[in-house]
Amino acid sequence: MTDLSLLQILLANLALLAGACLQGVAGYGIGTLAAPLLFLISPILIPAPLVLNAVVLTILMLLRNRGALQVREVRFAIGGGVGGMILAGITLMLISPTGFELAFGVLILIGVLLSAGGLRPALNARNSILAGAASTYMGTITAVGGPPIALIYQNQKGPLVRANMSAFFLVASFFSIAALVVSGYLGQRELQLFAVTFPGVLIGFWLSGKLVNRMPFDGLRPVILGIAAVAGVAALVRGLMSL
Repeated sequence: MTDLSLLQILLANLALLAGACLQGVAGYGIGTLAAPLLFLISPILIPAPLVLNAVVLTILMLLRNRGALQVREVRFAIGGGVGGMILAGITLMLISPTGFELAFGVLILIGVLLSAGGLRPALNARNSILAGAASTYMGTITAVGGPPIALIYQNQKGPLVRANMSAFFLVASFFSIAALVVSGYLGQRELQLFAVTFPGVLIGFWLSGKLVNRMPFDGLRPVILGIAAVAGVAALVRGLMSL
């Protein structure tokens, strides 16, 4: 059915629970934390099942933070996302399974470097377009689209970050779904995997409501980036060994 054991399904739900809780608190993180863990559990869990779970989470987050939403600030990032979607779809149609693992590893490590690099770009139209394109491209291929868009929102306040980034991620996720369907990366198996893993997202989102003002995100950041880096290196090694 899903090509996963019961233990793998349980571990996948726990990874998504942690990622959804983190995103509910910080505005992003389900991809950065859960995607590397899901890849280590089984590569078939990314990108499509995680992207589908991200849609559920971003809808819930938009409903929770809708009062702080400022659509005008998000429109440029969404425009950039169109270009990212097209480029990601072309990439997925051209690469082999080995090429996918290599691309996953490289993009994960790029995401880690962006998050840890200390860059502080201004929140303006140009940077929003570039961040939107990069975020949608990375999110489609790896389900880790947070780092580029998070860079331009890192100096904004919590509710605004959670609302605006959720609005962007929701639209970008639909862009990603379109690219995944066209490139053949989203089918019946991926829908089944989504069906057995989304409970973890629901529990994580509920838990984030209890921890939103208590979780020390800055303290967890090195751990999250370390997990992502390990998975990125693992993907590169697997891809290189398959050449």
